[in-house]
Amino acid sequence: MTYITPNHPVIWDMVDQKRQSFIDLSDRVWTTPETCYMETESAAAHRDMLEKQGFRITENVADIPTALIGEAGAGGPVIAFLGEYDALAGLSQKAGLTSHDPVVTGGNGHGCGHNLLGSASLLAATALKDWLQQTGTPGRVRYYGCPAEEGGAAKAFMVRSGAFEDVDVAISWHPSNFAGVQRETSLANCRIDFEFFGRAAHAAAVPELGRSALDAVELMNVGVNYMREHMPSDYRIHYAILDAGGISPNVVQAYAKVRYVVRATELGGLLTLIERVKKVAEGAALMTETRMESTILAGVSNIIVNTPLMDAMQSIWESLGPPTFDSDDIAFAEKIRTTLTPEDIAASWSQERLDPRDIPLADFILPPHNEIRQMGGSTDVGDVSWVVPTVQAYGPTLAVGTQLHTWQVVAQGQSALAHKGMVATAKVMAATGLAALENADLRDAAWADLRRRRKGQAYVSPIPDGAAPPVAAMTAR
Repeated sequence: MTYITPNHPVIWDMVDQKRQSFIDLSDRVWTTPETCYMETESAAAHRDMLEKQGFRITENVADIPTALIGEAGAGGPVIAFLGEYDALAGLSQKAGLTSHDPVVTGGNGHGCGHNLLGSASLLAATALKDWLQQTGTPGRVRYYGCPAEEGGAAKAFMVRSGAFEDVDVAISWHPSNFAGVQRETSLANCRIDFEFFGRAAHAAAVPELGRSALDAVELMNVGVNYMREHMPSDYRIHYAILDAGGISPNVVQAYAKVRYVVRATELGGLLTLIERVKKVAEGAALMTETRMESTILAGVSNIIVNTPLMDAMQSIWESLGPPTFDSDDIAFAEKIRTTLTPEDIAASWSQERLDPRDIPLADFILPPHNEIRQMGGSTDVGDVSWVVPTVQAYGPTLAVGTQLHTWQVVAQGQSALAHKGMVATAKVMAATGLAALENADLRDAAWADLRRRRKGQAYVSPIPDGAAPPVAAMTAR
């Protein structure tokens, strides 16, 4: 079934009418790269735009100072657009350069393109708002300004707070090498800090009086490494020692802290694996006669894809077509590609299981595929997808071969080619929102597909009751 209507060219024109304002918003956010829960200026820029466009604004969503919602319209279905605006640490890079040259050495940078992500989502929401106002159609459009996607799980806290309870359909996207529909699920993920408390002592004179917290951390890591043989092969566990207890080897370390990231293909498996990791930590504390405390910082669920919404978005992408890149865009992309390895370029094609083509920019729409593939990463969009039918686009904002979380992404973040990909994706999202708004059959089919894929399993937040968003911990770093 096609969901292209005569109204889609109208809403595409509405996107074009305001494209420059949102390109400017994207560039403004690019210049203030802020990480996990510290996106004060970026959130303020989005709030300013919401106010300018006439949205009703709710701030401090889920007790997160940089999370906000803009709403417009009345009655009818609720269509949500998910935006992000957090950056990554250590990826500072000057715009438009094709060699690594940080703006600030060791500084932040938009290495995942979230300056574009939030701006395009808000542009799509604004276009749908304008259409509702122009036509007098019942319905509400919401823009969710979501911080801390990179490791902070803000959307999971927002879902737990009830912010999505009355939403009918949620729409998002991500910058990419290609134009198309995201048809992959993600890994469920949890970040846990384990702290061990021992007893200091002179390591040579009276070692028997000491109880080493660092020994506990090391034994925990060994235990988890042995556990890897006895868990599903596509689950993942990573760790980093945050505090080894000091720099004096002749002092028994009284305190040590390790952070774990636990990943599983689905939410139920994640919750089970978390408990197994906790048991290893308890065992390490028992062996060393130390005390252990664990704190869940963040957790996200796996994405549940939605076939009716994916098919609707696919038909819209194919009707719109990819952006038209000019000779300057192609020349810049070619220069970026000289900084990439052959493996980088090959990986972009193999990730989509496509035969490689020697092109600097995508000039086609990704074909649909029937199998639901597993991507290696995690995202808090997954939690939204458990409670609301959710669809995501891929937007062509990068030279083919560019890998996310690299300085090359930052270098392209203010380029004309990125802007063109951002605006095209906003058109697709706005039209998908319009299709869901106008077509009750599509909404019903999307909800039926979500219920089928959940297989009777209720959503259980990977973040325990009582755990607050780690705003203070992040802002204190």
